[in-house]
Amino acid sequence: MKQRKLGATGFQVSEVGLGCWQLGADWGAPVAEETGLSILEAAYDQGVTFFDTANVYGAGKSEELIGKFLKSKPSADIRVATKFGRGDVYPDNYTKETLRAGIDESRKRLGMDCLDLIQLHCIPTEVMREGAIFDWLRELKDQGVIRHFGASVETVEEGLMCIKQDGLLSLQVIYNLFRQKLTKELLPEAQAKGVGIIVRLPLASGILSGKFSAATTFAENDHRNFNRDGQAFNVGETFAGVPFEIGLQLVDELKGLIPEGMSMAEAAQRWILDHEAISTIIPGASKPEQAGRNAAISSLPPLSENLHRELTTFYEDKIAQHVRGAY
Repeated sequence: MKQRKLGATGFQVSEVGLGCWQLGADWGAPVAEETGLSILEAAYDQGVTFFDTANVYGAGKSEELIGKFLKSKPSADIRVATKFGRGDVYPDNYTKETLRAGIDESRKRLGMDCLDLIQLHCIPTEVMREGAIFDWLRELKDQGVIRHFGASVETVEEGLMCIKQDGLLSLQVIYNLFRQKLTKELLPEAQAKGVGIIVRLPLASGILSGKFSAATTFAENDHRNFNRDGQAFNVGETFAGVPFEIGLQLVDELKGLIPEGMSMAEAAQRWILDHEAISTIIPGASKPEQAGRNAAISSLPPLSENLHRELTTFYEDKIAQHVRGAY
């Protein structure tokens, strides 16, 4: 597993991390504690040292599971990023007190005196623009309860706004073959500012794995079912904002561009890592073997420059027009 530095002033992270939303069992099939621990162990065994979670994933269950895992690895060089900003505080209860309380609860669940990285969790744009919450984060850093802070954002505008904040270590963004807009402005600007980039949804909710078909169905409580058209939250968080049926057609066409011997999922994730502004990708995993397959992306060779040009052209000509949601 190759390592990259998260931001100019940050720490080393595995270039393939693990997204831990599903470990909270908020959606889809429940993940038993034993299975969750096995997924974390499998990822770690393959060199994954960066885990991303949030206080609202399973009402704290994901953090608690990671905290339990960390107790078995007291000397390991594992870094955990969590988030604050959804749940009870959303959309208008952001105060210094609620922020501190949320961070203290996360510290307790994770078993950490000082959080490696706390990220604002897609909070309203106007709260980012007003800026007081960043002052509070800087105070908490000075107090030693967090080492670094960052922001998970939904749009290029929000990302450009956040990287102007002193001390911001990282941005978490949606970036994949279905969502390439960030390439031209946000990624170069973040790199110039020394801000790390954490990529969520590298497989666009799994559709870029190439394993879905028109016959694929999802559980009633799976966001790929109930949020397919943005009924519950930003439509861009599900299938990267591309309608499912159209996404299937696009993936079938994309398969024709993938190098022989490489799967759709491998190529999609390798494409992201080929961009030097990227610090890490955080695919999820519902089984230990899936975590292992994701980790193996780090060892794949870069895609050719010609293929990168083809994939950019494909996005501009066939995908961009179908992307919905804040972007």
